[in-house]
Amino acid sequence: MKRVIAFSTFSFLLFTMGCATNPLTGKSTLALVDNSSIFPSAFQQYEAFLKENKVLTGTADAKRVETVGIKIKDAAQKWLTAVGKPNYLKDYQWEYKLVEDKAVNAWCMPGGKIVVYTGILPIAKDDAGLATVMGHEVAHALLNHGQQRMSAGMLQQVGAVGLGAATGNSSTETQQLAMTAYGAGSQMFGMLPFSRNHESEADKIGLILMAIAGYNPEASIPFWQRMGGASGGQAPPEFMSTHPSHNTRVSNLTKWIPEAKAEAAKYGVTFK
Repeated sequence: MKRVIAFSTFSFLLFTMGCATNPLTGKSTLALVDNSSIFPSAFQQYEAFLKENKVLTGTADAKRVETVGIKIKDAAQKWLTAVGKPNYLKDYQWEYKLVEDKAVNAWCMPGGKIVVYTGILPIAKDDAGLATVMGHEVAHALLNHGQQRMSAGMLQQVGAVGLGAATGNSSTETQQLAMTAYGAGSQMFGMLPFSRNHESEADKIGLILMAIAGYNPEASIPFWQRMGGASGGQAPPEFMSTHPSHNTRVSNLTKWIPEAKAEAAKYGVTFK
């Protein structure tokens, strides 16, 4: 019992001390690993990925990806400067690469390393659609979602160790059943909702970024409708997915569009 109490105390201290406040949301977030450790590793992984894949350069589409990416990054800097955090991006090293791949995907590593796959360009359709994609991905980086996922994974492991301590005197079968239940439960009721919340956060912040950058946030609606059509109804149920459903996204974005336009108006950007 003493071992369990001591472990619980340690876990509580770990959780309460490992938090940071994000300037764009004002929310306290998990930060058990510092970005000074995460960024160098992410940059190395990015370079390794680029060496192993076909990066397109000099094409019209590659230039579009870079142009839209820079505008989104500049929008982020304007916003952060306005909220009193002008140096927030000082350790970010922005890159925007177009990679030849049929996958309908794009991603941004911690620290601002962005990849867009050619497979998503027909669905993005135009610069505003591409800004929807890149605003979302940049938002993940600005919100430190990679840091939070790593921290959540650490807490999940800590919980498993705690469960092992609590069931240490039980039979092997009981311990195995407890661990199986913990693994499934922490994934279904912890990690998956955590991930879906990140996606919704990135949708909202990305919407604001694209609006500040001068892209009409209303373009996000047809983009996600096209994404829904491209999936062919093959997506898993929302509660079993790391992402909100396309319908949920469209509904949320529709509610957030006025806020995005109002934020953009503070920087002299208006839409007809």
